[in-house]
Amino acid sequence: MPMRRRNDPEGLRLPIKLDSTSNGEFEPVPLQPQHLQARHLALEQADLNARRLRLSRRDFLVSACGAATTLAAMNAAYAAAGKAGGYFALPPEAPLDQAAAASAVEGKEFIFDVQGHFVNPTGAWTRRLPEGARPLSGFQAEGCVAAALPGPLDRLQCFGPDTFVRDIFLDSDTDLMVLSFVPSTREGEPLTIEEAAATAAIVERLEGTHRLYLHGRVNPNQPGDLEDMERLASRFRISAWKTYTQWGPDGRGFWMDDEPGLAMIENARRLGVRNIAIHKGLPFGPRSYEHSTCADIGRVAKRFPDVNFLIYHSGFVTTRAEGPHDPQRSDGVDGLVNAVLAAGLGKGGNVYAELGSTWRFLMRDPDSAAHTLGKLLLHLGEDNILWGTDSIWYGSPQDQIQAFRTFQISPAFRERYGYPEITPAIRAKIFGLNALKLYPVPEEVLAVHGAGDRVAQERQRYRERPDPAFLTYGPRTRREFLNLKAWGG
Repeated sequence: MPMRRRNDPEGLRLPIKLDSTSNGEFEPVPLQPQHLQARHLALEQADLNARRLRLSRRDFLVSACGAATTLAAMNAAYAAAGKAGGYFALPPEAPLDQAAAASAVEGKEFIFDVQGHFVNPTGAWTRRLPEGARPLSGFQAEGCVAAALPGPLDRLQCFGPDTFVRDIFLDSDTDLMVLSFVPSTREGEPLTIEEAAATAAIVERLEGTHRLYLHGRVNPNQPGDLEDMERLASRFRISAWKTYTQWGPDGRGFWMDDEPGLAMIENARRLGVRNIAIHKGLPFGPRSYEHSTCADIGRVAKRFPDVNFLIYHSGFVTTRAEGPHDPQRSDGVDGLVNAVLAAGLGKGGNVYAELGSTWRFLMRDPDSAAHTLGKLLLHLGEDNILWGTDSIWYGSPQDQIQAFRTFQISPAFRERYGYPEITPAIRAKIFGLNALKLYPVPEEVLAVHGAGDRVAQERQRYRERPDPAFLTYGPRTRREFLNLKAWGG
């Protein structure tokens, strides 16, 4: 008898989430006809394949065959729309053969997600929300007891540590994660460093030693942030600094080689935490667009060779598709590539491209995905690309992992543009091995994970009867996006 699952018992959600969800830093982009067709095909084939295998549709979708069926439907819909620069490489029998599906969508890679997010549902920021703000109002939680918070804030209960641990460490193959921050005033942070440390401590109590690492948020153009770097480094064992060059309390951004940016870099060097994660791309609006580009990155990377510059989102923008390398383009991924090339920096340097939200969006466009990954591999190199997912905004990152495990640049694009084939060795580097060069993970911690700590044991037990939600939590419409912005700063 099939098990009765609490989440989506009718099997109406796909394991590879194909929707317009944003991380709250860019306006959601509606799905195109090929995306709607992919969803239709996937649900149609899931229904048919489930009956062939004598499974309920929900049980089928939770299986490896469910993920393979969804990715195969995406291949078919994208190819029919003329987008064949990349594809999800699957054995033809994978939609109906669990072993074949598992060989494609499952894996043993070490996965270190360098961009995760968590919202404290009872933090002080909730008491400073403007009237009428309904943060994360688009999310409808199933089975969530949400009685402790009043009125429109009750649903925030569903974003607590238990949900975070389930989505990241049980429903996905993620091994380690860095908790990052969003730009805000010092009073309006939806997650403070103290609250992030408390979340990390929850995982510690599960004996998941060092599974969560912390950024220290610094907006150097905001009074108090430069002075606070000493406290962050000494009290919270932060592993990198996080900054947003396009953000400022007055609406104006800064360059990393402006006075505030240089002061931040010098502080980072003095304090011995020499990883600086910089949000680039995904511009907030026209006033900040200039500073969202990577024009300053080559300059500061060359000036400070002893500092690692981690370019979050790789400069990607949603408003213009990625194509072949354009040496004249100043924004997008080309903006990052051009800044590095102009500084005379090549592969293996101190500039790293991070894929949070970028890869999640590229899953919708195989041509842009092929060009983005191809250009980064050609010009920054396979050792300088970092895995990030921007979850929790996109729910569990397992679908991003499965899509990346199977994605391949087409032979036609490889021949025409000189892009490399994405090999298992390249995937392993991007998934986690590259991050190990930057984030201080002691050898004994890796040995604990390899032997199976309590988190790994709970994951193994859970996966005997998995019940993933297949939900996303970020804004999906312009209205939800504007509501989120109303309390973001």
